[in-house]
Amino acid sequence: YEANWWNLKLLLRQLLNRLLLECVFVEPNVRAGGGCMSCSLKQSIYSSGIGSHSLCHDPNHLEVNDAVGSAPKLTKRGSGFHASRRQKYGNVFKTHLLGRPLIRVTGAENVRKVLMGEHTLVTVDWPQSTSTLLGPNSLANSIGDIHRKRRKVFAKVFSHEALESYLPKIQQVIQESLRVWSSNPEPINVYRESQRLSFTMAVRVLLGFRVSEEEMRHQFSTFQDFVNNLFSLPIDLPFSGYRKGIRARDTLQKSIEKAIREKPLCSQGKDYSDALDVLMESAKENGTELSMQELKESTIELIFAAFATTASASTSLIMALLRHPQVLERLREELRGRGLLHNGCLCPEQELRLDTIISLKYLDCVIKEVLRLYTPVSGAYRTAMQTFELDGVQIPKGWSVMYSIRDTHDTAAVFKDVEAFDPDRFSQERSEDKEGRFHYLPFGGGVRSCLGKQLATLFLRILAIELASTSRFELATRQFPRVVTVPVVHPVDGLKVKFFGLDSNQNEILAKSDELLGATV
Repeated sequence: YEANWWNLKLLLRQLLNRLLLECVFVEPNVRAGGGCMSCSLKQSIYSSGIGSHSLCHDPNHLEVNDAVGSAPKLTKRGSGFHASRRQKYGNVFKTHLLGRPLIRVTGAENVRKVLMGEHTLVTVDWPQSTSTLLGPNSLANSIGDIHRKRRKVFAKVFSHEALESYLPKIQQVIQESLRVWSSNPEPINVYRESQRLSFTMAVRVLLGFRVSEEEMRHQFSTFQDFVNNLFSLPIDLPFSGYRKGIRARDTLQKSIEKAIREKPLCSQGKDYSDALDVLMESAKENGTELSMQELKESTIELIFAAFATTASASTSLIMALLRHPQVLERLREELRGRGLLHNGCLCPEQELRLDTIISLKYLDCVIKEVLRLYTPVSGAYRTAMQTFELDGVQIPKGWSVMYSIRDTHDTAAVFKDVEAFDPDRFSQERSEDKEGRFHYLPFGGGVRSCLGKQLATLFLRILAIELASTSRFELATRQFPRVVTVPVVHPVDGLKVKFFGLDSNQNEILAKSDELLGATV
């Protein structure tokens, strides 16, 4: 009986999740959008084609019967499906998702108008479940003046001074993770371990929480439950995904409140200010004091912001270095040239400083190219506040607008040979990204651009430095896996890689060796 009841609950939960996918573009109030956090999960519903049959239409005609039968094509062809529709109908076209209209937007000029029209032409609107789980005090749920004020408070968390303070702790967390990866006799799942690394960085570095490994594993599992149910059908039943998300949120908030109350007791001997310290200080400087509830919601939002997209980009970075060993060797040459790499490891007497990292030009080019070619999120959603025109297409008030980051990168004329991984396109000599402000926007743009973009790029730079200086790694499968874009860009098998620490003699990695260590395939 208990087994049958369990199977019934599992079936009902699957049905509810299926209903969510069917309804998310039908309900008038379900409109997602904005920022580096929101777009990826919402895009997964759109791009997957599951329960969201999609077909593009002539801008002047909408035929409801065409909205049936496209999902299989979309599922099989992925971004190629959108490319074929774009070639046929242009950079701005109308589409139906189960009868609900949507405008899909590509191209720098079109994207610019959407992003610069925040609060006037378009606005953000979250699904009910997402809004409830993130909380009314979150930055993502804020609009207008409230959004501007809260964003100003958050801005100090990602200032140059704050990043300099976080840097040693970020490096320490990355070093510890790479040691664990290298000590594992079996290949690791890079995407899964990158998620764990991102979560650990957020909890220990950004929030300054001191938790045991066992507690960290428990909180990581709870947070995954929270993220997995952010876009769930808002029916509060014992077996629903929505209830599971609420339970996860409440568990996280309880742990966060306990950690916040213990922070003064744990501050003795602390040699840096974490993001939560900076956030509370910034709030006071701006004439306000955050309540405990505001702190709890802001804390979860900070973890959320650092989680999925950073893990995606970290995985893409490792895959790119595996695919292009000559790029990895050029990184090592740059580190050697700056006196940072000696005998195959970072020089212990050379402290890694933020200004030093920023000055590594080729490293900067590599990170930019990873974010261009493997943009973690596909785009973001807005809702039209008024009727306006975009590239000759009229967008009625109340319609959803999805601006595509990935398609804009793929079609930008300023980028030569767009499908090639070519970090030199961002070099000072070529500067392909400087020819237009909105041709390159991995972190979105406008007033809702990702506030944490400098932290994200710093994390990726430190990871690249540590990979180049302390590890060699090789693909554990015969071929590179297919890359999927749902819910964020990641290899379909997670990317199986075997990591090795440098040998006990710390021999220097030579550029002319038969095998470029760290990029063996």
